[in-house]
Amino acid sequence: MKKSLVALVTVGVVGAFFGLCLVSALQLLEPRDMPFGVTGPSPVVDAVKSKLSLDVTTYSSEADLTQAAEDGDIYGGYIPGSSSDKLVTVPAKSFFGEVYVRGGFAEAAKESDRTFTTTVIAPLPTSDRTGSVAGLLLLPTLIGGYLYASMMFPYARAASAWRRVAILLGFSIVIAVITGVVAGPVTGAVPASYVWPLLPCFALVTATVALAAVGIQAVLGKAGSLVVAVAFIMVGGAGAGGAGVALLPTYWQHIGAVLPPRYAIELYRNVRYFDGHNILPSIAVLLAYGLAGLALLLVMERRRAAKNQPAHAGAATEATTDTGAEATADGPAETRRRFVPKNLVAPVLLAVLVTTLFALNYMSSAHEPVATDMPFGVVGSTSLAEDAQGDLFSLKITEYPDQASATDAMNRGQIYGALIASGSSNELIVVSSISALSPLDIAANFEKAAKSAGQTITVTAYAPTPLAPKDPFALVLATLMVPLLVGGYVATALLTNAMGSAWSRWRGLWLVGFAVVFGLVIDLIATYWLDGIPTASFWIVWPIMSLIVVTVSLFAAVLRRLLGPLGILVTVILFMQFGNPSSGGSNGVPYLPPFWHDLGPFLPPRNGYDLLRNTVYFGGNGIGQALTVLLAYTLIAGGILFFLEWYRPQELSVPGVDKETAASAASVSVPVGPLP
Repeated sequence: MKKSLVALVTVGVVGAFFGLCLVSALQLLEPRDMPFGVTGPSPVVDAVKSKLSLDVTTYSSEADLTQAAEDGDIYGGYIPGSSSDKLVTVPAKSFFGEVYVRGGFAEAAKESDRTFTTTVIAPLPTSDRTGSVAGLLLLPTLIGGYLYASMMFPYARAASAWRRVAILLGFSIVIAVITGVVAGPVTGAVPASYVWPLLPCFALVTATVALAAVGIQAVLGKAGSLVVAVAFIMVGGAGAGGAGVALLPTYWQHIGAVLPPRYAIELYRNVRYFDGHNILPSIAVLLAYGLAGLALLLVMERRRAAKNQPAHAGAATEATTDTGAEATADGPAETRRRFVPKNLVAPVLLAVLVTTLFALNYMSSAHEPVATDMPFGVVGSTSLAEDAQGDLFSLKITEYPDQASATDAMNRGQIYGALIASGSSNELIVVSSISALSPLDIAANFEKAAKSAGQTITVTAYAPTPLAPKDPFALVLATLMVPLLVGGYVATALLTNAMGSAWSRWRGLWLVGFAVVFGLVIDLIATYWLDGIPTASFWIVWPIMSLIVVTVSLFAAVLRRLLGPLGILVTVILFMQFGNPSSGGSNGVPYLPPFWHDLGPFLPPRNGYDLLRNTVYFGGNGIGQALTVLLAYTLIAGGILFFLEWYRPQELSVPGVDKETAASAASVSVPVGPLP
């Protein structure tokens, strides 16, 4: 019992810390000392500085400022003129950063009675329209490196250090090629001309993480896996700055600056969009981490060899085992060296499989968010709703007799916005709590259509239930789904390991108890510590979070009983690598490609998020399907688990996948790079 309690407390503490890191880093993205260039004083810049935190650098000429933008040194710039000014934006530096720059300067110029033209440097292509590809590229390379170290740990210690390093480097090259193929030819997220220069970057990041991990494991043993997971995945991933480093809270800017994920994203982004400018610091830091890990591994290997000096006969036998020597029918054993020893084949292949799925599934679902058939309301006669649509933005229009009816539909979460037409004057209402991206898309496309038609349009943001004080982009609930899902299946993995078998008849009750407590802790942190959820929703959010956790944990427990340790990895693949990409997340379901759009309703992550969002922000409307699916998963899994605990079929054994390997892989199979 004591071991079970310790296992669940460990999962709860680490999971809560993970949730705290993710939400605190991403919930309030806004400029904080954001590098910005000017060529001279301007009342417009002064007005913006009073509202946004800018780190302003004065350049001697427009050419110098433009060069700084092209090098990725600044997030934008302002060039005052005699009669009209020029605004420079750099979307590739940060999508959300450009939103702040455009909005802030448009408002300030209007107040100062100034006009400006806009020059866009390093624009984002359609294949990376929100600048998320750099973060998506981090997923397979960061997690791939750690998976290698964690899955090899139980099997590789018998091999020599140099053999392990050689396998590691080979693995890194394989992951680099897979990432490049997925990002280039398969999904089109990265043009072919940029795949080649990015390949060595992918290999470097994977090797860096793997070398650092095996070095720390060599010093700390099993505890090293937890240390690396916390430092590189949870803390490093949260502070990576995928949405723009200068938009992170100041303390996360400093924390991320000492860990590899930040430098990996900067390396990818600068190679892809800024002609490789300023990549040497990133390469130097990554190499330093990798070489430090290698040094630790070699030092500990030498100490172990000196401490346990084997006898000549024992050394010969061990060497034979390490090199894969086999006896032949014709005589004595002959040495036949294998690059990957037999006992490492299964873990290596599993690590490659899991990493490949991270690369393929997250890249294909998220690199090009295009609104398709987005539910939208129209009141009155107008052609603007048709004119606003195009290849990257399509609507599923419902006509309402009056504004009250359209507002009621928005209150229920049935539409993402509404156009209230009245002659040449129109009011566009966007629902800010239903999606982080749709308010921007809807406003931009309708304003463009209105301008072309010579009509005026007023944009109004509307939230039936006001967003939480520190969740202006409606990111928190989607972000919390990650620690809830991870907490569910890792709890099952570690609890089963602590019990010594998968047979405990009380395991289901342990998991239910964990879900209740863990849901409460996450709710307390998100609501009262981080102000990311409205306080009025605290009591209803708690049972929903607990339901999500227990759904995942019971499902994982069933697969653990049927498939052995492999069942945990199957759960990770199903829920985190297929369920989470198909959830819609903070962007919303209309932004998913067809396959992911259609898959989501059958899996818990989409239904868990819909249940949370609609309960908190839309008065509990439209939760019937989500609640039914979650309860069905929970009750069916609970019933099967109860039967299996009494029937006790023989547990499946898969060579190369033991309980420690499965638990380690599950603990780091999380999408930290592309968030939000």
